[in-house]
Amino acid sequence: MIYPSLTKNLLDRVVHLQWRDGGPDMLEQIKHCVLDWLAVSIAATRDPSASILRDELEAQGGYPQATAFGCAQHMSTHQAALFNGTLSHLFDFDDTNFAIPGHVTSPILSALLPIAEHQHATASVVMDALLTGYEASCRIALLLAPGHYTRGFHATATIGCLGAAVACARLLGLDLTATAHALGIAATRAAGLKSMFGTPCKPLHVGMAASAGQLAASLAARGFESREDVLECPQGFAATHSPDFNPEAAMRDPASGYHIYNNLFKFHASCYVTHATIECGQHIRKSDGFSLDDVLAINVRANTHCDEICNIAEPKTGMETKFSLRAAAAFSLAGLDTSRPEVFSDTNARLSVLSGLRDKVTVQLTPDLVLTESEVEVELRSGKMIHARRDTGVPMKDRAAQGRRVAEKFHSLVEPIVGKIRSKQIHLEVNQLEELSDIAPLMALCQKI
Repeated sequence: MIYPSLTKNLLDRVVHLQWRDGGPDMLEQIKHCVLDWLAVSIAATRDPSASILRDELEAQGGYPQATAFGCAQHMSTHQAALFNGTLSHLFDFDDTNFAIPGHVTSPILSALLPIAEHQHATASVVMDALLTGYEASCRIALLLAPGHYTRGFHATATIGCLGAAVACARLLGLDLTATAHALGIAATRAAGLKSMFGTPCKPLHVGMAASAGQLAASLAARGFESREDVLECPQGFAATHSPDFNPEAAMRDPASGYHIYNNLFKFHASCYVTHATIECGQHIRKSDGFSLDDVLAINVRANTHCDEICNIAEPKTGMETKFSLRAAAAFSLAGLDTSRPEVFSDTNARLSVLSGLRDKVTVQLTPDLVLTESEVEVELRSGKMIHARRDTGVPMKDRAAQGRRVAEKFHSLVEPIVGKIRSKQIHLEVNQLEELSDIAPLMALCQKI
């Protein structure tokens, strides 16, 4: 059926998607997304920002409906979405997709799982809703690309809010019209500024997106209405949030069939756009046996838009080092294990040996490289030049290899928090996700830390 509204046309492409139609490859991809989200969320439970938010939400009180990671008591579904969503992005270690560009899984799962747990939904239903929200997010993002992101909106927050609403609408069984209402309600609440990168507000964006998206779907389920053409209407979401409007890009199917296949998993606990620089530095360090004292100068070449994302020249905090190409080069050349969130600490931001190495880094920004690409050249005092170039924007095709890396990341992050036995139990539950008749026991395993 052809709808006169772009909003409904776009929603019609996603609201009936089923993970089973993607076969074993889709099942494995979704399991990896779920395991990765659990890993980064549970790992962040002891972060100071998590404690502040936890204290505020517990002071408010509310009906105990859903798991809040690291908390002894349940929270309301909206509170759990806000809390778990913020945790999932606190380390900036959650997966990403450059169709957004930003993080897709975190706002969606953070919104979905509290409702699913409260309703004792099957994991299969959750997976269908995740797929629906994921594909909707990417299509909406492409509708507004590239101007939405370059204008200064944090797409993880804005697009994530819309994707969360569509996913929750699917979970709640809403029809196309009610889903359009949920999208409209979410669109009028969506917010998030890139100027907050390097502060705890960036992860808070994910929590707010999850909570707002969940509320939008819940209101629509009760009959609350909005415009049904929010994406394309005058003064609607597209008109107010981007100078670009690309219906063809939004409606075009990706070459792989699903946008979720282009999901990129993080194996460095920093902004994804720094990863190519990190991997260049790691390669250079391994390829030549020089000492840090031998380094005369370091030149980093990266995409022009890095200046808006990850080019904090003099990071003062651990959070800021996650958004600094200069820190990324210094940390990797110094041999720090960037897969460990604690490496990006206030101490390392100020450590003289690292700041001294960082001071030798010059960043050159150019449109000749794509956003996920970087070149690093190290000049030694001997006059020798060592060069590396990497592009970290290519999704892994080998699902088994990807699964091993995500599992390794999961256990490295989760075991120190919950112990080896419970870490293995959670992993086992995710491995048999399609067989779970109730998502609540999995969430219970993740609650009390």
